[in-house]
Parts: sequence; C-alpha cells; structure tokens
Amino acid sequence: MKGADPTHALRRRPEDSVTGDMRDAFSIDVDRILHSQAYTSYIDKTQVFYLVGHQGISHRVIHVQLLSRIARTIGRRLGLNDDLIEAVAIGHDIGHPPFGHDGEQYLDELCRQAGIGPFRHNLQAIQSLECIEKGGKGLNLTLQVLDGILCHNGEATEQCLCPEAAFTFEDLERKMALTRQGRTPPPMTMEGCLVRVADTVSYIGRDIEDAISLGIICRSDIPREASRLLGDTNGKIVYALVDDLIRHSSEGRIAYSQPVFQALEELKRFNYERIYLNPLVKTESSKIRTMYNLMFQRLMEDLEEKRLDSRIRTRFLAKLDPAYQERLMPGEIVRDFIANLTDSAFLKVFHELFVPQVLG
Repeated sequence: MKGADPTHALRRRPEDSVTGDMRDAFSIDVDRILHSQAYTSYIDKTQVFYLVGHQGISHRVIHVQLLSRIARTIGRRLGLNDDLIEAVAIGHDIGHPPFGHDGEQYLDELCRQAGIGPFRHNLQAIQSLECIEKGGKGLNLTLQVLDGILCHNGEATEQCLCPEAAFTFEDLERKMALTRQGRTPPPMTMEGCLVRVADTVSYIGRDIEDAISLGIICRSDIPREASRLLGDTNGKIVYALVDDLIRHSSEGRIAYSQPVFQALEELKRFNYERIYLNPLVKTESSKIRTMYNLMFQRLMEDLEEKRLDSRIRTRFLAKLDPAYQERLMPGEIVRDFIANLTDSAFLKVFHELFVPQVLG
C-alpha cells in the first residue's frame, strides 16, 4: 500500500522552502498544530465526563494522543504516511467547544437561532486553524491535513472506507458545504480514512473504563458477544480492533472483518445506551445549557452595542487581524469565541459576566 506523497502537498498560500529544513510538508503541519493555541487548549477540554473530581478520567488531550498512536501503529503496517496520520489525528478535535458533545449540541442550537447555520466541530476546527490561529492569519496547513480533519467522524461506524479523490481547495470548500448539510464526505487520502476509522477504536474501550471508574457501569454489563470477540478491557478491545484492521485493510480501503465490525457496532450501541445517554452523566447538563444560552446572548449584545471593554473584544478580537471581524457576523464571532474556550475558561468568563465581584 502506498501512502500520501508529501511532495504533492498543497497549501492555500505558497511558501518559500527553508534551507536546511529536513521536515517534509506533513511533518511541518504536525509541528504547527502542536505549537498552536488550539492544541494547548485540549488539556482542559472534556471528552465525555465533565465536572467530575475523579482523577484519571479522559480529557480531549488524552483522546487525540491515543488516536494518533493507534492510527500510526496501523498506518506503519499498511505503509501509509506517518506524519500525515499524526497531523490529522492531533488536529481532528480542535473545534470541540467546552463540555464535550453536550456543549456542541447547545452551541449548535444557539448558532441556528442566530441565523448562522449549524455548529459542527469539524467545521469549527477548519475555522480555528485557518482563520483564528496566528492572529487571524491561520497556520496555512496542507489541503491533505485539512481534508482529513474536516472529514473525520467519530460518530460513524463504517465496515469499509475508501478515499474520495480531491485535488484543490475548491474540493475542500465543496466538502465543507456538504458537512454543513449534515453529510460526512470521505477523506481524500488513505491516511484520512484510517484516522476516521481509528477514532472509534481510540475511545470505545476507554469510555467504558472511565464509566467503570465512575461507577456508572460494571464490567459484567459489557455485551457477552462483543466481549467474547473483542475482550472486556480497553487494552484487549484496542488490540482486537487494530489487529483486525491491519489484517483486512488493503490497497484503497480501510476495513474490518464482518464479525468484528458487528461486535463493534454492538459495543457502540451499549456505550450510547448505558454511558453517553445515562442520566448519571447528565446531572449538570441543564445548568451548562443555561450558561451557554446566557453567555451567547450577552456576548451578542456586547458586539451589537459595541462595548469596547467587553470580554470578547479585549480577550479575543483585540488579538486578531481587523479583517477577521469585518468578514464575520456577530453570531459567528461569538461562536468562535465560545468554541475556543476551555471548560475552566468558560466557567471563568461566565462568572465574570454574571456573578457580582467582591470589591477590595
């Protein structure tokens, strides 16, 4: 199997090569993402369980590192490009807002109400990397990396995934339009396909371990057939899925065997029913929703009334090129500001906006 060729990498803006730089285009993208502000924010963004005091529960930063490791392990056996895999993996969740998928749902509702269209975290990742980083100039990442980030979908489970040819940034814009419509187009590279498939591998067993640690489920609750084929610990599940993908993927396709795929689907249904939608996980969700609503409304008012001392101006817009504000609607700016916050930063901004401050 042949991996993506970094000499064919495309960027929106041409760049002069640096004399003596031993890195290829995809390796440069890895470094740009690793040193970005958005990547730094991963450390305080929730994966599934938020506002819990239990040590050892996964955060977004752990998830992207696990995905990178798992996907590169598979990719090396398949002869794919290691740097492209890493760049897509570490950048794929950069668009997630505070408080995990609940936060994404609440921000989506508010964006629709504001008339700016749906909120999708993969679209937001492209917005962050291209329009917010480096003071609004963006990181100028390659098309292949941006495409892989846009086209990932951890919610989907596909037995077989094949790349869809794309050659220009116009193709990326077309895929972004499809994503706004709720569709998930295939990535343009085998590396992007691998990261998309391996996303589920990286979280399915880890979420089970976290849920067991929090007392939400017991290990004996894991479906018997899925446990027989995949195992009942994260380590066993990851190994079984990785081994199966290596054995059954071939030129032009990333694929599971039918029995393992069916076991994975059963395990995913179990996770949704017993973990992700469990009321024990949602005890604070109504409060978070209320906080999102209040903050979005207040920040919109700050922009519309041109309050120069507002948080969104002093902490966000002041750091960006004026052209950023000129080309966006107020709702889009508020969306970007909130999505850029970590969990603790969200709580801090809310406290500053709505809780009386003690003087002296």
